[in-house]
This record gives sequence, structure tokens and C-alpha cells, in this order.
Amino acid sequence: MGALRDRFWELPLADLSEPEWEALCDGCGRCCLHKIEDADSGEIEDTNVACKLLDTETARCTDYRNRKTFVPDCLRLTLKIVEDVAWLPESCAYRRRADGRGLPLWHYLLSGDPEAVHRKGAGVAGRVVSENRAGPLEHHIVDWQES
Repeated sequence: MGALRDRFWELPLADLSEPEWEALCDGCGRCCLHKIEDADSGEIEDTNVACKLLDTETARCTDYRNRKTFVPDCLRLTLKIVEDVAWLPESCAYRRRADGRGLPLWHYLLSGDPEAVHRKGAGVAGRVVSENRAGPLEHHIVDWQES
């Protein structure tokens, strides 16, 4: 990872370098969960079913660098689309910064603790099942409580 400026997370998203953009992620793992979209209403339902590359115990991608090779529809969150991804959780650092809000106090950039996201309930480590074992998504709809 390249050099990170002091308090870079307070800058507008457009001013972040690529390493700073990547470092903004809180590691919750919610981007890596399957969602179900109602064909009629467009409403998005969350599930506890993780992408096959997500380590379900740590909520970290097992092959982040090459993820698009193995999961072609993996979302690459960018500045151009961050405001259009309506299903990002309220706690998501990218969503919060795009909305002009600060990071939650548990965010590792403030707390120094990368596991705080999971202890505070915003992360999915240990609470999800791999798509390789899940079965029908409809059996896995959840309501993640916002932190």
C-alpha cells in the first residue's frame, strides 16, 4: 500500500489516492454478500450468504487482487458509482463520506482496532455462510441491524 496522508479519511472522496481509497474500507464484508432484488418493486433484501471468496470467519476476501477473475460480477466500488449503490449499509465508510458524514467511532482508522467493526455488529465475520453451502438465497434473508 502506498503512503497514506494524515487524516485522509476526512478529505472528499475525489481527493483520495488509490491506496487511501482502499484503506477507507472498514472490512465489514457486507459488499460480499448476495442480495435479492424484487423484480416488481426493485426492493433489495439482504442475505447472510457470502461470495465463495469471502472467508466467513474473518470477512476478508481470500483473493482480493484476482477476485474479478473468479467472480466476474464482483462489485468494484469506485467514486463514479458509490452514490448509486443504494444497498451499501449506513455504516459503510464510503457511503458515509459520500454523504459528507464522518466515520463511525469504531472504524479502525479512528479506533486502531480492525476487529471493532465485527464486535460492534457492523461486520459479518462469523455470521455468514458461503454460497458453496447455502442453498436457496430465499432461505437466508436477514435484517442486518445498523451500527
